This record gives sequence, structure tokens and C-alpha cells, in this order.
Amino acid sequence: MSKTFVTHPLPPSAGPETRALDAGLIIDPATGAIAPNISMSVNNALMPGDGAFSADGVEDLAALPYLYARWTNPTVRQLEQRLAALEGAEDALASATGMAAIAGMMLTLLKAGDHLIVSDVCYAGAAELTQRILPDFGIAVTAVNMARLDLVEAAIRPNTRLIHCESPVNPILRIVDLSALSAIAARHGVLVSVDSTFATPVATRPLSLGVDLVIHSLTKFINGHGDALGGAVMGRRELVAQIRGRAGVYLGAALPAQSAWLIMRGIDTLYPRLRMASETALAVAHFLERHPQVERVLYPGLQSHPQHELAGRQMDVFGGMIGFRTRDPKATASRLAERLRVVHYAFSLGHQRSLVVLLDTDEMMASTYRLTGEALADYRAYAGDGLFRLSIGLETPADIIADLDQALTP
Repeated sequence: MSKTFVTHPLPPSAGPETRALDAGLIIDPATGAIAPNISMSVNNALMPGDGAFSADGVEDLAALPYLYARWTNPTVRQLEQRLAALEGAEDALASATGMAAIAGMMLTLLKAGDHLIVSDVCYAGAAELTQRILPDFGIAVTAVNMARLDLVEAAIRPNTRLIHCESPVNPILRIVDLSALSAIAARHGVLVSVDSTFATPVATRPLSLGVDLVIHSLTKFINGHGDALGGAVMGRRELVAQIRGRAGVYLGAALPAQSAWLIMRGIDTLYPRLRMASETALAVAHFLERHPQVERVLYPGLQSHPQHELAGRQMDVFGGMIGFRTRDPKATASRLAERLRVVHYAFSLGHQRSLVVLLDTDEMMASTYRLTGEALADYRAYAGDGLFRLSIGLETPADIIADLDQALTP
């Protein structure tokens, strides 16, 4: 006899670890499979009158039946519901990359004549988008050190529509007081978005601190396996619906179902992975602080971090990212690339394997940030001539430390 299997909703009291596993999960009604299905179909059958030929005028595409995979897809929708549950959001929109989520949000919420305030140090793609692309569309942009809330408030204009920040900041791990920033923005009727890729919801849930929209590069810690690109923006349903109806349709950066399935696979272990990475990162940071070749270590969990107290209030764990400086960064980079056996010399972060790369300050200024004066001095106070960005993976902590030690020592 055939049986129809029913998916029961999670109780409202379900904890974050439970939500990471089961929020949005649909048990296959025919087979009882409890791993998410992958819906690879581009098209879905419908009855006349159930759908819409055009997205124009549709208030919320997610409320329609599944029609076409670029609009909504069952597997992607499960991912969106799980992300929304983790961040305490009403809804989420998943996109092909983190950069697509940032661009889609900005190109939805901003138009010619509007003003954007952006962190003067942030993910390179976001920095370059705001410097080189948005002004072409008549959008004014002011870059501000968002650890200085006085500078943020001074930069607000009558036409300011959005403040976009990161916490911790990529790559210098500067922290932003999200509650205080949100309060300032609310007084002026300005939206706040935060890229929380470094923190993940394991460490910080920005929406609970007053932020309007939270963004993740799902490619990084949330997927956690280095095998799928993805991005997401989460927040109030009306804001997410607005971004879905504009960027999700007309910019075409839809997340493939296969990638959504891989990212959900990663979310299953997000909490234990991030907690382990955070514990290991603290041990590695303490080791690096004592190493004779290391000049400075940046990690929010260290008391030496200039915003350690704020990080302790705003983060449940301190994350898997470390920055450190050495006396001769280019020579050190060569040694690391040649000698490392456990840690890998490579770009990106949030992998299950530890990754490290040198971000040369002169190169970063020439290619991306173009800071001058006080802003450049502040960056150099963190990064010196070059900062090594170290993403901690899931290896045995002693193996990471031993590998770094033998590679750092001349």
C-alpha cells in the first residue's frame, strides 16, 4: 500500500541548530526522503490563470505557483526559507553569487539622483561596483569608515537612501556597531544593509540589531565546501519581494538548483563547523601573536583587537577569519606558497580547508580602495604594507599551527 509522507512544521521554539537542519525542509511525499530533492526542471506545469506571463505588476513572485526556474524553483525556495529562518527574516532571495545579491539589492533600491553611503573598506567587488558602476547610473556614493559613526552621520544627505556596510570588514576585520548604526539610519529614514559573510548567523544576526537587509556570499562559510557559488539577501518580505521582482527577474542572476542543493548540504553542518573554526582560530591567533616573524594579529576574539569589547557584545562566536602582518610580507608570501602542506595558499575563504593569501596594501589601493589621507592611514594601521588573510578550516588545530610555524620561519 502506498503512503503519503507529510512534512510537519518546526515548532516555534526550535533552536538555531535545528533550523539549520530542518527549516524549509520538505519530506518527499512519495518516497519519504528526508534529504532535499533537486528540482532540475526549468518549466513547471500550470493551469490557465494560475500564473503570469510577465513579472511586471506582480507584488510577490514567491507567492505564485512555480512557473519558470529563473523566477522561482522548488529547491532554491527551500534554501531561501532556511536562510530566512536562520537570520530571523521574513523572506530571502537567493542569487547566483554574493556579488549578484549585492548588485541586485543596490540596483533595486537606488536610482539616479540617490545617494549611497558605503564602507570605505569592504569586499573588493562591492567596493569597485560602488566606485565605478553606480556613478554611471547617476547614483552618488560616499565611502566612510563605519567604525566612526560620527562620520557616517555627517555623510547623510537628504537624498541618502541606503547605508551598506560589512561586519567584520573584509579584509581588516574591523567591526561595525550595527545597533548604533541602525539607530542613526532610522532617525534619517535610511535603509541599512550589512554583508555578514564573515560572521554568518552563527556569530551575528544583524536583523535583530535593527538592520533592514542582511547579505551573504553563500559561496563562503554557509556552503563551506568550496564547491558552489551563491549569494542571498534577507529581510522584510516587502523589501525582498521588491528585489526579487526587479533584480531576480531582470538581472538574470538566478541560482541553479544544483548549487542550492549543495549549499543546503553545507548549512546542515554550519553551526558545528563555525564553532570549531572559531575555537581553532582563537588558538591560531594566540600562536601567531607569539611568533617572532609576526608583527600584528587581527582577530575579534583577541583582547588586542581594537574593538574586542564590541565584538564580544555583537558576536556569539568570533569567526574563522584572521588577519596577520609580517616584517617582509612578500618574502613571507613566497615561503608560504612554497612550504605550506596543510594550509593552502589561495584566494577565497570559508572553505573546509584552511586558506591564506597576502593582500598587498599598495596593490589593494591601486586596484580597489583608492584611499587617501586619514582613511589610508587607518587602513595601514590595520594592514601595514600587506595583510595575510587566513581562513581557518576544519583541520586539527595543532596541524595548522605546526604548518604555519614551519612556513613562517626563515
